[in-house]
Amino acid sequence: MAAAVLSRLDNARRGYCVSVSYDPAMVTRDAASGDTPITVRDRDAVDVDDRFMREALAQAHLARDSCEVPVGAVVVLEDRVVGRGHNRPISTVDPTAHAEMAAIRDAARRMGNYRLTGATLYVTLEPCAMCAGAIVHARIGRLVFGATEPKAGAVHSTMRMLEHPSFNHRVEVVTTVLEDECRDLIKSFFAERRGAAQTLRPAPTR
Repeated sequence: MAAAVLSRLDNARRGYCVSVSYDPAMVTRDAASGDTPITVRDRDAVDVDDRFMREALAQAHLARDSCEVPVGAVVVLEDRVVGRGHNRPISTVDPTAHAEMAAIRDAARRMGNYRLTGATLYVTLEPCAMCAGAIVHARIGRLVFGATEPKAGAVHSTMRMLEHPSFNHRVEVVTTVLEDECRDLIKSFFAERRGAAQTLRPAPTR
């Protein structure tokens, strides 16, 4: 644990975003504020993250009900949800209609500002490169996600886009919040689709 904390502090001094796993005892720090004192996430912070991730999961279920990949997101500012969104690229015929993009757009409209400074984005799946870029442009202060995305995740899995030194904005990242629930929702969705495809497949002929 000590080595992990030191690694995060070293990255923060270099100007990179600070990434923390979902552990109430883990030391966290907002790299965007320079020399902000280090704090420890307490149980209240964990409960808040759980509560808002469940809001994101509710959005993911809406996506599933529409036969879209079940990913959901909410934007939270001053302890209230100001934006909601779920995956809708198929139904909207829009390749950019990811849950994060929808939630950010909704929040920006509601707040009357394209900058969402100090807001937290909760999303059930690790953001892709497009959504990571939108997070930076919107000046989201904190990203909390559930399950990692080994094929396209741009925060930890395939790249660390939010840590790129050319960006002039830093984002605190908290990972694996309600990870099992978020991952199981995705896995069950694709398992059902595979099962349906096999049912519809013609019987082999001699």
